Amino acid sequence: MAAAGTAQWSSKFAFIMAAVGSSVGLGNLWRFSAEAGTNGGGAFILIYLLCIAFVGLPVLMSEYIIGRAGQASSAVKSMDDLNKRSNVSKGWSSGAWFGMIASFLIVSFYCVVAAWVMAYIPKFLTGAFDGQTPDQIAGQFGELVSSPKQVIPYFLLFGFITSLLVSRGVNKGIEIAAKYLMPVFFILLIGLAGYAIISSSSSGGAVKAFNFLFKPDFSKINGNVANSALGQACFSLGIGNAIMITYGSYLPRSVSIPKAALTVGLTDTVVALIAGFAIFPIVFANDLDFAAGAGIFFQTLPTALANAPGGNFVGATFFFLAFFAAITSSISLLEPSVAWVSEQFKMTKAKAAWVTGAAMVLLGLGSVFSQEFFDFIDTGLVGPIIAPLSALLVVLFTGWRLNKEILDQELGGDGEALGRFLMIFVKYVAPVFVGIVLLAGIWDKYLRALFVG
Repeated sequence: MAAAGTAQWSSKFAFIMAAVGSSVGLGNLWRFSAEAGTNGGGAFILIYLLCIAFVGLPVLMSEYIIGRAGQASSAVKSMDDLNKRSNVSKGWSSGAWFGMIASFLIVSFYCVVAAWVMAYIPKFLTGAFDGQTPDQIAGQFGELVSSPKQVIPYFLLFGFITSLLVSRGVNKGIEIAAKYLMPVFFILLIGLAGYAIISSSSSGGAVKAFNFLFKPDFSKINGNVANSALGQACFSLGIGNAIMITYGSYLPRSVSIPKAALTVGLTDTVVALIAGFAIFPIVFANDLDFAAGAGIFFQTLPTALANAPGGNFVGATFFFLAFFAAITSSISLLEPSVAWVSEQFKMTKAKAAWVTGAAMVLLGLGSVFSQEFFDFIDTGLVGPIIAPLSALLVVLFTGWRLNKEILDQELGGDGEALGRFLMIFVKYVAPVFVGIVLLAGIWDKYLRALFVG
């Protein structure tokens, strides 16, 4: 069990909201839609759901087990403790180290994306997109990205809010943010999905979106689509970045880990699908092209909403929703590093949060001033290498090296049957497919050019 004095979630609901808030971020709103849009829609989603069930949930459960079974609030310290109690090499702690590094690197550029989101709220409220052509709207985003002076005030404000919430601790900061922001997030998301479906029904956009999402074209399935779905499943659940190990350390023993993992996984998936209904009907109704990554958010949707009835209000609401998603994820991403700094240097949680938050802001300035630096951390380092490597080490440790008595204790209770079933995938399935994500990322980013040209 956790060491004396370690904070705990006040209730199962608080934990679920915090865990879901960590998983449900900007990636669910733009990356899921972009990946589905460029990889065959329903075919991609079908494989995505299988990846969530047979890979994502086992890794998520593994991280919760390590967190609660460890003797510390930081992921690294928990792994160190379990290494000793399992009589295995200290090298297994590298899984937590890689995860903590990944979360810190992610939150540094995540604050930049959140700054773009915040900048778009007043743009919609002041009618900045009224009467603009698609090229002009795209130009506004390009101007924002290339103008640090516009981004920095929002970037600093978002970094401050993130550090402040983490500094208040588990119960008065992270938990309160999740308990109140996430229900509002769900209400806004469902409302926006309803707006998108109703407003696009006369033009057939809603029907096209439904067919696109739920009628898989199996001819679209290939190795690239499968690997994209697997990568998105890992990204969406937030595995491989030490967050769920850290959150697991605050988990009371009364909560069933297998059932908690299942609840978080299902909720995250439902949110991703609802987000698809908030975006795809508008895209189809306006005959817009699917754009990868930030394009859907900052170019495609503003183009569609610019001249729609109530479009400015809906647009501002959508980006306010995105801000909620961003803040619940950013506090989760910063928490693993703060927990480690607090334990390692014997600091109060508040002081550790401000020190680590300052380091986050300094690193994030590199992404504010350089898109190349931003892309390197995101798609060149964390995504293809660090996060999947962390997830691979964590699932191998849980399945093959963790002391069996400790594992049995964590899987006990009313979720034992589900836990035993998922352990089959922890041991034999998840390592193979997470390894494929890692190898594919290394090949695509660093080896393809050497061997293929």
